[in-house]
Amino acid sequence: MGDLRVVGHGLVPPPRERKHLLSIADLDRDDVERLLATARSFALSQARETKKLPTLRGRLVLNLFYESSTRTSSSFEVAAKRLSADTLTVKAAGSSVDKGESLRDTAQTLAAYEPDVIVVRHPEVGAARFVADATSARVVNAGDGKHQHPTQALLDLYTMREALGHLDGVQVAIVGDALHSRVARSLVQALRLVGAEATLVGPPSLLVPELAPSTHDIAAISDADVVYVLRMQRERMLEGANFVPSLREYAARWGVTPERLRPGQLVMHPGPMNRGVEIDARVADSDTSLVVDQVQSGLVMRMAVLYDLLTAGPVPVEAAVEVA
Repeated sequence: MGDLRVVGHGLVPPPRERKHLLSIADLDRDDVERLLATARSFALSQARETKKLPTLRGRLVLNLFYESSTRTSSSFEVAAKRLSADTLTVKAAGSSVDKGESLRDTAQTLAAYEPDVIVVRHPEVGAARFVADATSARVVNAGDGKHQHPTQALLDLYTMREALGHLDGVQVAIVGDALHSRVARSLVQALRLVGAEATLVGPPSLLVPELAPSTHDIAAISDADVVYVLRMQRERMLEGANFVPSLREYAARWGVTPERLRPGQLVMHPGPMNRGVEIDARVADSDTSLVVDQVQSGLVMRMAVLYDLLTAGPVPVEAAVEVA
């Protein structure tokens, strides 16, 4: 056991060599367990009065966002700062992108600053991989089109395990627009890695049967431990395409309301929420809603991801103990 570390609650395999986090497919279960344990250790550090750690001092984390973002962008920036890294955030609006600069030229320009990590969000599938190939930095995919959003899936696993105490055998109903959702694709893959199961629920036109078992019957959510609600991804829908007759009908047939939930079911949403469409305000603000927990989990999980990509040592907080 000389190559294992005690982190949080148990023994964690040492990190394997990995340069990027572009997809959940880049991870195996050991990787996920390590990241979950590391995130929990960082969560313990954030409960202290002094929250900043010297772990990544002298490193540069660059956030490159071509799409609007509140939770993901801010949590990556705060995560890097809590680990004492330098940060630079570049958003497409107001940058040279508005003047027609290509992703390659933008990436290579920013690479001249020699960042250690580039966090990329882009509307095109494969953009994060493109940046990884064009630069020498480690790259984290913060969302590429409707393809992948791996850190969202990881923070969701962390949130579920903190709430339920386990992940094996957990049943998750993912309700809404799975067709256009990178969150759904990443989450289904991540749930399978840890022994949990997902069912897609929503309008037939917005389901992806090859992704996971699917049903258009909203009553199916009653079997789930966690009801995970997605918003309508209208920005990714082809102009003029009508996947549902109207948002009012969508809310009436597939909106998650208190009446459709059984006592004790947990509810999650990656945000931003459209209250009154995919989720009733009474559900969003209920005691069984984990939406705020997800935001808190986002910070510590993104701290864990940055740490994992840039170091190979133990987590430098009291929750981590080296095993000789």
